[in-house]
Amino acid sequence: MKTKIKFICNSENVSAEVHPGLSLLDFLRKNLALTGTKEGCREGDCGACTVLIGEFGGKEISYYSVNSCLFPIGDVNGKHVVTVEGINTDELTIVQESFVEEGASQCGFCTPGFIVSLTGYFLSNKIYNPNDAIDSMDGNICRCTGHSSIIRAAQKSAEILSGNITNHIDHISALIKSGLIPDYFSEIPKRLKQLKQEKISEEEKVVPNFYIAGGTDLFVQKWEDVLKNDVKLLSSNGISSTIIEENGKCIIGAAATVSDLINSDIISKYLPHLKEQLKLFGSLPIRNTATVGGNIVNASPIADITIILLALNVVVHLKKENNERKLFLKDFYKGYKTLDLKEGELVDCISFDYPAGNSHFNFEKVSRRTYLDIASVNSSIYLEITDDSIITAHLSAGGVAPIPLFLKKTSEFLNGKTITADNVTEAAAISQTEISPITDARGSADYKSLLLRQLFYAHFITLFPDKMNVKELA
Repeated sequence: MKTKIKFICNSENVSAEVHPGLSLLDFLRKNLALTGTKEGCREGDCGACTVLIGEFGGKEISYYSVNSCLFPIGDVNGKHVVTVEGINTDELTIVQESFVEEGASQCGFCTPGFIVSLTGYFLSNKIYNPNDAIDSMDGNICRCTGHSSIIRAAQKSAEILSGNITNHIDHISALIKSGLIPDYFSEIPKRLKQLKQEKISEEEKVVPNFYIAGGTDLFVQKWEDVLKNDVKLLSSNGISSTIIEENGKCIIGAAATVSDLINSDIISKYLPHLKEQLKLFGSLPIRNTATVGGNIVNASPIADITIILLALNVVVHLKKENNERKLFLKDFYKGYKTLDLKEGELVDCISFDYPAGNSHFNFEKVSRRTYLDIASVNSSIYLEITDDSIITAHLSAGGVAPIPLFLKKTSEFLNGKTITADNVTEAAAISQTEISPITDARGSADYKSLLLRQLFYAHFITLFPDKMNVKELA
């Protein structure tokens, strides 16, 4: 299957007829001969393929970094794609010059990704912080230069731009004047509006073999299969990415990304600590692409988002044409990679009740690396407390069962209990009866059981430090 797409790549308009599941990386290198974007791991780990995607987010264009190796070409329809070639000007940009001065490139293979990621940070923000600039490159790795010189280059770039830019009324113009980006960026908003007015083709009317949401796991596992089959993009199927409040509930569209959750004022209002906890989820380019719906349907037993949502007791809203169906997420998983999902149904959104004023939430994760790694075991907890008693308890655990696990018996035991070391210890023991971990590359079954117990204790130590004596937990 093929579809017609139109977008702007750097300063040029592009019109093509392609398979919508072709990776953006392959299209850039093979069709447009833009070889500054490198193919490294093809798994979203190294960042050598990083590009920027620009799209209207209301009144202005918002730019975000993605791994082009995991990004379907169909999703650039009507957008602006920026590769390292599109950043070049007659002189070195501030970022490029900082890399030269700090000796932040050796073989140079990874350098385009670093340059693009860091430039994306300055495009996406109006107040610059050296530490945030460094964090913007968390999806990029260098195997030969060493990261110290790269860190210095990011810090220097942030310091220079902070001193050069004082007027953010026209952010793009200020960045052009400062020498960060080329002049053509000023014309992109008008050109994207014109592109939007043109008829941009959608995919053919087909029954797809694959639905592609973010693609961050699908393109790792089955990218060759994607190209051999008919696919449909979630973004073209009317699935929303909005996060709204309505009738006492928070409603999250299935196409919302992890970055959408992090940047949502609504999520921050009700779950203020979740923003930092979600930064344990992949790298920035992955968070910019991975979706809530994709995380749910992927059904990984260690999926961070799913484990968080289980503790929030979310309801999954399914749709098929004009038919809708709802069920609790904890009832959605029937077995390993087996879902209560009828043929043709899609996850449209999820919803959950506003966390009560007396509520407490926590997420814990253990992995071999703190950042940029999948969990060995993870767990979430949601509690509502009245008069020193637990009136509502929802606990979840990942990595200890074939499915993302809602700890039903443990949750039921905690209802009506006070928070004491004895009750927590007994609840932890009950949780051990609900799990069935296996030995694999992330650890032995015994190790995972022990991890869950410790994470269970960590929830209560974190949330109720005045009530928990670590020495009493055994």
